[in-house]
Amino acid sequence: MSDDLLPPSVDPNRKALGIRRVAMRNEASTRSVMMVRDHVVITDEKESNTGPTPLEMTLASLCGCEGVIINRCAEAMKFEYSAVDIEADGEVDQRGSRGVQGVRPYFNWVKMRIRIHTEESDERLARLKRNVEYRCPVMNLFSSADVVLDVTWEKVAPC
Repeated sequence: MSDDLLPPSVDPNRKALGIRRVAMRNEASTRSVMMVRDHVVITDEKESNTGPTPLEMTLASLCGCEGVIINRCAEAMKFEYSAVDIEADGEVDQRGSRGVQGVRPYFNWVKMRIRIHTEESDERLARLKRNVEYRCPVMNLFSSADVVLDVTWEKVAPC
């Protein structure tokens, strides 16, 4: 393990498996209604516009996951911050999801801008970034799918 990585917050020799469950209903349209625990989540295509598209939800999941992992790593490092703002854009060639062979149906690239409100040093911010990118499950899914990730971190004054 790199000296720069934080120690695990769980026993590394004991599995900590969890199951995530989502139930969905689609009534022969582009609109899907999901139940996630006690939460209703709706996805749809832009034309119908009753919810974000599934690919927009993956970007939302990436942003949300980064927020959780930033918080967990910051707590472990005693890294002080008052807020984080994240924006994500992703390029998709829609021919892929419409069956054109040789065109991938998911993101070619994703650009993220992470603005963290802190007075911490640049060195501590760099350590936080390394640990977040190492631990973030959704970011690692994107990376494993060979999505080009262009992530920019920016330090701004605390709120």
